[in-house]
Amino acid sequence: MLGALSRRLGDFDLAEEALAEAVTEAFKRWPDDGVPQSPTGWLVTTAWRKALDRLRREVVGREKVAAAGAEPPPEPGVDDRLAMIFACCHPDLAEPARVALTLYAASGLSTAEIAAAFLVPVPTMAQRLSRAKKQLRERGVRFEVPEPAAYADRLPAVLSVIYLVFNEGYLSTGSGQRRELAREGMELARQVAALLPGEPEAAGLAALLELHEARAATRFDSWGRIVLLEQQDRRRWDRDLMERAALRLRAAVAQGRPGPYQLQAGIAALHAFARSYETTNWADVRSLYDRLHALDPSPVVLLNRAVATRFTHGPAAALDEVLALRDRLSGYRLWHAAHADLLAALGRRDEALAAASRALELTTNPAERELMSRRIAGLRVTSG
Repeated sequence: MLGALSRRLGDFDLAEEALAEAVTEAFKRWPDDGVPQSPTGWLVTTAWRKALDRLRREVVGREKVAAAGAEPPPEPGVDDRLAMIFACCHPDLAEPARVALTLYAASGLSTAEIAAAFLVPVPTMAQRLSRAKKQLRERGVRFEVPEPAAYADRLPAVLSVIYLVFNEGYLSTGSGQRRELAREGMELARQVAALLPGEPEAAGLAALLELHEARAATRFDSWGRIVLLEQQDRRRWDRDLMERAALRLRAAVAQGRPGPYQLQAGIAALHAFARSYETTNWADVRSLYDRLHALDPSPVVLLNRAVATRFTHGPAAALDEVLALRDRLSGYRLWHAAHADLLAALGRRDEALAAASRALELTTNPAERELMSRRIAGLRVTSG
């Protein structure tokens, strides 16, 4: 709805304020009048009228009213969502601001959820969003899908946004998972891949999210507890979705322009099509992480590679790789979790318990905390 209004009005702030007023009016009227047959249509129509009323009260807005007043209210559609994403990913905005604003404007994440994703305080994120909206307004940015020549400047931020949307749904910062948000991220990736068939990274991201989504049904048990990859029932994975993702990935790789999303999708495919966790081709997984690190030199990539090292070179070699990352990842919960697993594999239970306890201290997601608490309980039993 916000995308449709912003695209028609050409003003994000006005669209946001008008939609907020429409929602407020709905809370007042719907309890007595009943929910309309088309709640979305009612909200957009009401917001449209409120936006036009506001423009009529402003001298600078009267020309806009003359042009738009006779038009019917906008109908929200796929193009409106993509238009908003591309507009928020304007190259004049710094990369973090682009991603944060798009998550807020196009995907409905709260300021608190976005702050958690960026690991910054909520007030800091609120200020960042406010500045980004002001910059777009001052530059007169139109909310529309840009011409093909402008794709290259905006595509990296667009793909980053979609990946963060999916991740927030896959393992929400405030709960176990938000299935509708993960599916939304996957659909957005598919739409961008269809819009840009000549961009292999767009296809790579779509394939990556499809491969993750294919095992969504097995990631949590009936109690809402996380089920790790090695313990998931592979018979329940969506084989059709996996096959479609593999075909998409092959077509992307055939273009001969490798990128981080294609490599991550390749890793996900190796896990997806292995007969079991133990029989995964860990050498190929490790090789792909090496290639990924060459393109995206991140300590998190090296941490993930250490998991493969455990199966190719043993837990002692993997522990050496993890310890080499201590200075860069000492505040990262998954570093401590990996450290604990490797120490436990080497029989160093007391040290593993200390590392797992530190991981728990750094974990905020309830489902992850429950998982880490179970690990700690198991370590206490074996060490006692």
